[in-house]
Amino acid sequence: MIALSLAEIAEVVGGQMHDIPDPSAEVTGPVVRDSREAGPGSLFVAFVGERADGHDFAPAVVAAGAVAVLGSRPVGVPAIVVDDVTAALGALARHVVRRLGATLVALTGSAGKTSTKDLIAQVLGRKAPTVFTPGSLNNEIGLPLTALTATEETRFLVLEMGARGIGHIRYLAGLTPPRIGVVLNVGSAHIGEFGGREQIAQAKGELVEALPEDGTAVLNADDPYVRAMASRTKAKVILFGESGEADVRAENVRLTDTGQPAFRLHTPSGASDVTMRLYGEHHVSNALAAAAVAHELGMSADEIATALSEAGSLSRWRMEVTERPDGVTVVNDAYNANPESMKAALRALAAMGKGRRTWAVLGEMAELGDEALAEHDAVGRLAVRLNVSKLVAVGGREAQWLQLGAYNEGSWGEESVHVSDAQAAIDLLRSELRPGDVVLVKASRSVGLEAVATALLETGTEGEVAAR
Repeated sequence: MIALSLAEIAEVVGGQMHDIPDPSAEVTGPVVRDSREAGPGSLFVAFVGERADGHDFAPAVVAAGAVAVLGSRPVGVPAIVVDDVTAALGALARHVVRRLGATLVALTGSAGKTSTKDLIAQVLGRKAPTVFTPGSLNNEIGLPLTALTATEETRFLVLEMGARGIGHIRYLAGLTPPRIGVVLNVGSAHIGEFGGREQIAQAKGELVEALPEDGTAVLNADDPYVRAMASRTKAKVILFGESGEADVRAENVRLTDTGQPAFRLHTPSGASDVTMRLYGEHHVSNALAAAAVAHELGMSADEIATALSEAGSLSRWRMEVTERPDGVTVVNDAYNANPESMKAALRALAAMGKGRRTWAVLGEMAELGDEALAEHDAVGRLAVRLNVSKLVAVGGREAQWLQLGAYNEGSWGEESVHVSDAQAAIDLLRSELRPGDVVLVKASRSVGLEAVATALLETGTEGEVAAR
């Protein structure tokens, strides 16, 4: 973070200083909410959670070098006390961003946000110092914490914005006003909470409404809901996609024998070939969004293509591909799931597993509301249509719908099985996997299905897998 005195921070957040002997003392280190991350020069933000009260760690963080605590009550050590810690954190981020000379790029969408954010960050990072959201810290706490890691040297700040309702993105964009806004898609994620795609589109479009007239909206030409957002902004509009009308587009899209996308990238400044290290054709759209941002910021087609071809996965449990010593390939995509990302992952599995046995270990897709039965059924059916060797549906009612969809689509009913929990799936796979098999693991975050991938990789190390 840029250096700020405690007196200045207190003024920015509207707080009262307590037990602060020197108001001119500066915060020069990171702003953290985890007491274990506190160190010299840091500011510790104390939240009251369901399991722990951050204020209880105040003496320890100051002993570790933190300059002060930002909290809701005095704690006996240097502290700035406010009524609303979340609002104060946001106000501090807004103040710091306004003082920076960095170009702020914000992105949202129903699927692919984190992967695209990682791609944008890696491409822009070749041009100038770039700070970006770690993982999926895209809410009213994670976003300002990320913004506060920027320094005077930062030239690009890439922030992922999530939403669970109308007004959420408007609030986040108010904290960190973007110069470039990217909307990837409008899908089914959280449709149960929003009530429908139209409401999701309304929420996602708040990002382009927040752009200044001299800003740029980067919109998906292949998604009619997103493309229609052009009418909601006075900013310049750049379209990306496979449509012939897209300013930044992909042609000759194909998958390599290992399931990695390759295509010819076209931008207004030229064309160049891309072969990605990531897995699955769905990453083409993500790459085009990143390319559109990079083009707008002055990078050539060749520079963009090289960066996209060398970019990797920066966030855990998103199409993480690991090959065990016995030749079993484990694809850990268990961080989250919605109908669009689930179908994309299945298609990637089918491409990667040509000539091999494939397993789809799938769990519930949460927050689908009235669409849950139809969407789970459709995913189960797609697994069979893609000739996935076996679907292992893990969990309760929604998993049973997955398995039933596959059962009804299949010829003999042998294409799928339902198991009660992750351990049951692990036991099944340990007994039936063969060298050379490919296993996809995917579900909503709440299911915790990454435990299956972890166990399979540990099994491979121990050499316990059955060889048949």
